[in-house]
Amino acid sequence: MGSALASEDVYLRQTVRTAAKLLVVGHFAVGKTTFVGSLSEIKPLRTEETMTQAGALVDDLAGIEGKSTTTVAMDFGRLTLSDQLVLYLFGAPGQKRFTRLWQDMTQGALGALVLADTRRLDQSFDVMGLLEEHELPYAVAVNHFAGAPTYDDAEIREALDLLPETPLITCDARDRGSSTEALISLVQYLQVRNARRTSA
Repeated sequence: MGSALASEDVYLRQTVRTAAKLLVVGHFAVGKTTFVGSLSEIKPLRTEETMTQAGALVDDLAGIEGKSTTTVAMDFGRLTLSDQLVLYLFGAPGQKRFTRLWQDMTQGALGALVLADTRRLDQSFDVMGLLEEHELPYAVAVNHFAGAPTYDDAEIREALDLLPETPLITCDARDRGSSTEALISLVQYLQVRNARRTSA
C-alpha cells in the first residue's frame, strides 16, 4: 500500500495532457534551490555540490559567508495544477560561468521568475538582461532574508529599472504559500500578456 502511494506521488497522472515549463533564475545564493524545493510535489532534483577554496576566487560570498553548497547544473521540481496540466520548474545556477547552461534552459520555457536580494540588487541586471535577450517574459520576486534592508516597491522598481507592467512581489522562498503567490504573479502576467498578443 505504501509503495503504491509513493508511486502515485512520483509518476504523472495519466490524465495529464499539457506540460508548462518555467524558469527560476537569479544571481548566486539568492534562494532558487530553496524556492523550487518549497513548491515541488516530488523530491526535487538538485545538483548541489560543496563549495571549495578554488570557488572562493570566483564566487562573491560577501554577506553570505555561511553558504557551503552551490548548484552546478540545475534544480528541477514538478507541480500538478489540474488533472490535465502539470508545471515543470527549472532552477538555474546563478554564477556567470554557468550562463551558457541556463541559456539553453530557456528553450521551451514560457517565462521566468527572477529572485532578487535587496542586499545585492545590482547582481540581478545580468540575469534580467539575458532574459530580455532571449525575449523571455519575467516577473521579479524579492526574496526575504533576515537583516536585509527593506525598500518600497517604487524604490525597487527604480533600482532594477523595471517596466511598469513587470510584476514585482516580495516572497519568502522557504514558505510554500509565499512561493506559491510569487509563482501565481508570474503565471497571471503570462496569461494577460498572451491574451493581449492573441487579440492584437
